[in-house]
Order: sequence, then C-alpha cells, then structure tokens
Amino acid sequence: MKSMRKKKKGGATGGGGGEENELKAAKLKGAERSAYFARREAAKILRSVLEGDAKRRALASIKTLVYHPSVRNKKATFALICQTLKHLPIINDVLKSASILNTKWKKQEALVYIIVYDILFGQKYLMRHKDALHLHLKKILTQRNVTTVKELFALHEVPDVSVPRNVRVNTLKLDVDSALVELQKKYSVQKDDLLPDLLILPPGTDLHDHPLVKNGSIFLQGKASSMVAPALSPEPGWEVLDACAAPGNKTVHLAALMKRKGRIIACELKNERIKRLNDTIKLSGASNIQVLNEDFLNINPKDPSYSKIKAILLDPSCSGSGTAASRLDHLLPSKVAGQDIDTERLNKLAAFQRKALHHAFLFPALERVVYSTCSINQVENEDVVKSVLPIAESYGFQLAKPFPEWQCRGLPVFEGSENLVRTDPAKHGEGFFIALFAKKDANLSARSNKNDNRTLRGSTKTRNLRRKKPIFIHTNLFRMWLYGQL
Repeated sequence: MKSMRKKKKGGATGGGGGEENELKAAKLKGAERSAYFARREAAKILRSVLEGDAKRRALASIKTLVYHPSVRNKKATFALICQTLKHLPIINDVLKSASILNTKWKKQEALVYIIVYDILFGQKYLMRHKDALHLHLKKILTQRNVTTVKELFALHEVPDVSVPRNVRVNTLKLDVDSALVELQKKYSVQKDDLLPDLLILPPGTDLHDHPLVKNGSIFLQGKASSMVAPALSPEPGWEVLDACAAPGNKTVHLAALMKRKGRIIACELKNERIKRLNDTIKLSGASNIQVLNEDFLNINPKDPSYSKIKAILLDPSCSGSGTAASRLDHLLPSKVAGQDIDTERLNKLAAFQRKALHHAFLFPALERVVYSTCSINQVENEDVVKSVLPIAESYGFQLAKPFPEWQCRGLPVFEGSENLVRTDPAKHGEGFFIALFAKKDANLSARSNKNDNRTLRGSTKTRNLRRKKPIFIHTNLFRMWLYGQL
C-alpha cells in the first residue's frame, strides 16, 4: 500500500525528485539529452532573472548569466530564455486560464514557464497538460480577436535594434593590428574612427567562444562603454580611483591606457560582485590594480593612502535605461507590464549620484573626474551635473569637452551642457552619458580620438565655451553651506 502511494505521489504530480529526473536524463540521447539539460539550465537562470526584475535589483544581465563558464549549452539556453520571456505574457494568460500554476508548482515557476513555452511554441517536449494548454490558448486567441499565435505574439513584441558588434582590443595582451588580422580570418572587421583600440564587426556576430575573448585579448565591450576611460585619459604613472568598479571592463581599460604604469584602486562595495571584478582583472593581465571591498562614500580623502589620487572614474549605480535593449530588459515582465518608469527610484539614484560626485571632489591631489552613467534619463545625467557644478567650481573644477568631434552632446538645459557627451541607443547601441570635470589650473589634456595614446591641449574654442563663473569664497564653511543648499 505504501509503495502504491509512493508511486502515485511521484507519478501523479509529474514533479518527482532529483533521482527520477536523473533517471529520465540517463535514458535520453543526443539532441533530447542536450535539450533536457538546456531546459534545466534555462530554468535556473530564468529564476534569477525574474527574481531580480521583481526586486528591481538584478545582479547581472541575461547575457552575463547565460554566458557564464558554468553554463554548458550557451546558445540553446540563451535562445530558450529569450523565447520564453518573449512569450511570457501569453504563457501567464494560459496558465491562469487553465489554473495550472497552483501552490504545488509555484516553487518551480521558472521551470513551468520553460516547459509551457516548449509545449505551446517549441519542440513538443514534456507534454503534460498539452491538451488543456492548447484549449486555453485557443480561448485567448478568441478573446484577443486574433486568429494565429503570430498575431497574438505581435501584440507584445518589441522591435529589435540591429547595431554593429564592437570589441575592444586589450592592448595589455595584443596590439590592435594583430587582433584585426586574426579576426579578419573569419569576419568582416574594420577599425573605429574615434577610438583607436575599438574594432567593428557585423551585427549579430557571436564571439563568446572565440579564443581571443577567452584569453582576454579582446573584450566584448560596446563603443559607448569604451568611451568612458579615454574620456578620463589618465596618464601613465598616475594614481587613479575607479569608484564603482565591477564588473571591471572600464577598470582594465584604464590599466591598458596607463600601460601598467601607476596605480589603480578598484573600489566595489558588493561582495557578490568582487569575484567578477577579480576575474576580469585576471583575464586582462593587468598588474597595477588593487581591489578594495569598500563603499566609495566611506573612503576618507584625507587618508594618506589616497593623497596622490589624480583621477577618479565615477560610474555609479543607475537605472541602466541606456543599455536596456542590449541587456534584453524589454523581455522582462516589469517592462512588458509598462512599469519601466519608476520616478521614486530615479530620484533615489540621483540623490546617491550627486552625493558620490561631490565626494569625489574632496580628494586633495585630484585633477580630473569623469562622471558616467548608462542612463538616458535627464534626472541622472544633466540634472546631477547641473546641481553639483557650483560645488565643483568652488573646488576649482570646470567642465571640459572630451571627444570634441563627437556630435551627440548633452541636453541644452544649462550653459555649458555642450561639453557633455551622450550616445544614442538607437544609433550607437547603448545610451551612455559622460561628464569630464578638470581642475582649472591643472595641466589638462584630453585624449585625441584620432591618434593612438596621444593627448592634446584644450583648444581655444573649448576655453571660450567656458561659462562666466561667479566669485566664490573658498572656505570650508561656504562649501558646507552650499552643499546643504543643494
């Protein structure tokens, strides 16, 4: 009797334990076995994606999670997750209509989504509830006044933006011309006209398994992201602080620009991101980076350890609205439901960004600060710079103009915004914002974007664009008062 109940418990629910799953997997062969493990891996990643989206605190993007070394069948897993997310509004409607996603299945919600996608739209694998699901899908088609699944899917579909694949050559390991020759063996490649270490490949080029990517000779980094470190243009031998460093692509870019000379302090608060940062540094071959597990705001600028910091790269937490397309955020339930604009969250982020930027100006030897976000929101970009500009000027800083030939500049909301840099997600693949603050009496130089690793002095035209500055009383009391007003 016990054995009968045990058999019924395992067979009737279809949600048997790990042993049963392993036995099933052992019987599968070839494509079926690969599909089985792809679904298990996809469900695990999908769970992380959905939990992060629900909390608005995703630890990593879909691509980052899928292309982790532990994921075996990357292409199949990536395709399955993307397709499941694309069809998730329909899947949820079907599950709700069929009353299948009850309490018993709730713990395996992500796996249910994967399986239901496969039953309704995929390769007809794991057919439990097949008839019921198809029946309710037909009802939803009727309710939405469409005749085919393609028409139903079109109601939720977001058009894809096709942009070139950019890769940054890690000059710590490989020179640009050698990378170009190697990639041209298989792909159509050309050099970027702005950044000397950036190469351009056709849209959709998949390089995740390429040897040059695996050994750290090239990094899969977009053009907008690759503009941040050159905007700061640290000189070899300087001491530089990367205030919010993980995952580390910009940090190791700084190391390459500095040719391993000098010192870079990579500051990261979150423990779970420290490992990723260390992995990136190790892959790059950089030897002058010190990782600091600390909150940037808790660093004492008067500490002798930071008395020689000449440049700070501040890329703080932001909404990520500028990279939403490349991260596939449009597939997430919160975006599909139209919850992509959270004013309260944006205001909290902007408050932190202002505080962090002000903190950067306190370092005594500082000559340059780059403030950057991967956001397209004015409240995180121009508004932050405008509010902090009086404080920056009281410390002797002004806005400089990196990449003078770059056409896409800041929104014209205050005098001097033409010095800011923006990139357009539709045109450049990502929406980034860059502001360069430079000490007025420092020997300021900006990286020339047409010459490799060379700098040029601020032009007379740039100096003429500087706004007329009011006279400030340079006292600590005044600074405290002014910051309080802001």
